[in-house]
Amino acid sequence: MTLPHLAGTGEGAGEGDRGPLRAAFGGLTTRGRSFLAAGGAAAVCAYVLGQPDLLRVGVLLAALPLLCVLVLHGTRSRVTAARSLAPARVAAGGETRVHLRVDNVARIPSGLLLLQDRVPYVLGPRPRFMLDRIEPGGRREVTYRIRSEQRGRYPLGPLQLRLADPFGMVELNRSFTTFDVMTVLPRIEPLPPVRLGGDANGHGEGRQRALAVAGDDDIIPRDYRRGDDLRRVHWRSTAHRGSLMVRREEKPLKARCTVLLDTRRGGYVSAGPDSAFERAVSGAASAVFHLVAQGYEVRLVTDTGLLVPGPESQAGDTAELTALIMETLAVIGHSAGTSLADAKAALRAADCGLLLGFLGSLGAEEAPVLEGLRQRATGAVGFVAAGQLPPEVEGERLRNVALAGWTALPLLPGVPLGQPWQQAALELAARGTGAR
Repeated sequence: MTLPHLAGTGEGAGEGDRGPLRAAFGGLTTRGRSFLAAGGAAAVCAYVLGQPDLLRVGVLLAALPLLCVLVLHGTRSRVTAARSLAPARVAAGGETRVHLRVDNVARIPSGLLLLQDRVPYVLGPRPRFMLDRIEPGGRREVTYRIRSEQRGRYPLGPLQLRLADPFGMVELNRSFTTFDVMTVLPRIEPLPPVRLGGDANGHGEGRQRALAVAGDDDIIPRDYRRGDDLRRVHWRSTAHRGSLMVRREEKPLKARCTVLLDTRRGGYVSAGPDSAFERAVSGAASAVFHLVAQGYEVRLVTDTGLLVPGPESQAGDTAELTALIMETLAVIGHSAGTSLADAKAALRAADCGLLLGFLGSLGAEEAPVLEGLRQRATGAVGFVAAGQLPPEVEGERLRNVALAGWTALPLLPGVPLGQPWQQAALELAARGTGAR
């Protein structure tokens, strides 16, 4: 993204792109002010003592910083910059390279440049770079790396520049106005290559109608589209309609899974990067990533009723839908809700398939909601946050999930998600709804 020309800072409204000239004089350094003072003093002494040579010295001392101010004031708005991120989305703990490019579009060389890019404190200290003078039409490029252990969306920028003359007389601070966004996705854990089952109800053009008794030739055809395989031409309909018709293509059956994420603030005790809530978010992201790789059609629902992708969303590219879910998980936070009823309402007309829940602490009052969710799924597995409360309390709440018909497993801190995932596959297989 290309950033606009440099704009004035808090020194006042600018006159065009350059800002007021009096503001530029505010950038005089101690050396520049000393030269001005020495030049003025020399001029006064020359007048009092009648020494024309001293006057020439005073004029030279005062003219140098004034000339530097005029030069920087005339060139500061002719510096442009661009920033690129590679990649713009990274998993927690991953690294992103930020590439900065500075161009001098003026007809005269720039002065010494000090670059500073604003980054949130969680990404570390602000990177700073010193650039030598840039020739007219020249370019300088710098790169730095940033990483974050915490998921989220972080703004990078705006870029700040400090322009200085070679004599150190003037320093002008200016800032660009735009920024880029770096998205840190939840941490992804590897999971064992086992299938937990799921709904295999197919979908597609031909799924919405019944086959006629006569066979494939009687399937309702559609108009030919450019790129269709000519072997699928339906000659009987083509002859009848007078235009090229093709048989509708059946899409392969696809297992479905719904990932339920409990974000209720009351369901989790601790906070921070290693909290049970962050563990649940990471688990949900890992499940989505793993199931999509296994060919599942996955959707995310939360206790607030948020459904991603939504019921109005059209079937799209799998990578795009997965990216949408991951970006939602990157910024999701606690909700003020106390129940999972909104999630049940959001899935009222939905075909859940396999239901995977990453749940906080649940009381006995949530049993009817959990049972209702279970009835809409081919199987339900609840990974319940553990390690927050006394063992006897957590044991009782884990039983509440199991009594609602779920396969209930504790999500313990420090234990890889792959272990309860493997256990879930074994229990579902024992129930007859598991791995196929």
